[in-house]
Amino acid sequence: MIHRQLRSEIISSSKLFPIITLTGPRQSGKTTLVKACFPDHTYCNLENPELRTLANNDPKTFFHIYKTPMIIDEVQRVPELLSWIQILSDENPIHGQYILTGSNQFQLNEAISQSLAGRTAVYNLLPLSLSELQGHYSETHQKETTIVNGFLPRLYSDKIPADLIYSNYFRTYIERDVRLMVNIKNLSQFENFIRLLAGRIGQIVNLSSLSNDIGVSSTTLSSWLSILEASYIIYRLPPYHSNMRKRITKSSKLYFVETGLATWLLGIKTPAQCIRDPLFGNLFENMIVIEAVKQRLNIGKEPQLYFYRDDKGHEVDLIFNKHRVPYPIEIKSSMTWNDHFSNGIKWFQAASPTCGKGAVIYSGDIEFDRETYMVRNFNSEILTQLD
Repeated sequence: MIHRQLRSEIISSSKLFPIITLTGPRQSGKTTLVKACFPDHTYCNLENPELRTLANNDPKTFFHIYKTPMIIDEVQRVPELLSWIQILSDENPIHGQYILTGSNQFQLNEAISQSLAGRTAVYNLLPLSLSELQGHYSETHQKETTIVNGFLPRLYSDKIPADLIYSNYFRTYIERDVRLMVNIKNLSQFENFIRLLAGRIGQIVNLSSLSNDIGVSSTTLSSWLSILEASYIIYRLPPYHSNMRKRITKSSKLYFVETGLATWLLGIKTPAQCIRDPLFGNLFENMIVIEAVKQRLNIGKEPQLYFYRDDKGHEVDLIFNKHRVPYPIEIKSSMTWNDHFSNGIKWFQAASPTCGKGAVIYSGDIEFDRETYMVRNFNSEILTQLD
């Protein structure tokens, strides 16, 4: 089993809170992680129809049969159960007695805010990070291979071919998860929407243009984007706001949580095909942005990540906001260093003198430090080095 960096945070919080909630996309390793953290807990999976029916129809009997401490997997399938957990944990406030997992942000977050506010520590587990893979799989040093393979744990533990695992992942998501979340009349249009988004990685999505392409209103597409975000298919990187400029783009940039799914949607099947594709730079940027998100979530922190772009064409790929200090980060897929890679950082630092030291992340092997920025290989945990 690959060591997950979030493990120590979860174990520590289980000594402070009666309930731990772990959310994340399907197949990100949530069940494996909580079972490893709490091997003596009773385990219940609400994907099991019999258990789900029992929990829905007779929660008292459910909790009589399944004793605490317990793990309840996919708890969003029976959100009413959280009210019972609130009552039981208040009556018997023992730390770490309920470990909950879920794969839908909307359903679970709403239920938690209503029933478990102040009683649970909430964590997000995304698929494997680059740093978690290092030391286990040498392929992580080959950026194109890593992008195509993606980061789902089963792909590595069970050696499932990438195209097979993402084909089934996507089909299961479309045919089951989407139907559970919302009544979409034409699933083929929804599927087409996702595929078109894969071609717009790292861009600000123009819903009006997509509306014309798909034949669905931009209002509907906006709600579909929210569904994709809630089910951890896409990640929206918000723009950075500061007082130094008023004319800043307000829309978010779009990335896929799993690069392997994005390349599969684009029809990219091999590393050689990936590195030749016109979207390779976007896919590399996607991998680094999501890696930065993972680095923050894996220590139990909010991402606090943004991008910067103004109407004059000035842009910084990633802004890390630490203690109210912005740190500019540029992402380049090239293996060969070029001083022009730091231009965005230099402009941002000139416009915002209080910002921190910048960083350029690229795929070359030479790493060095200059006065106002550092240069690091994409396998480096860059956010921990910014100070």
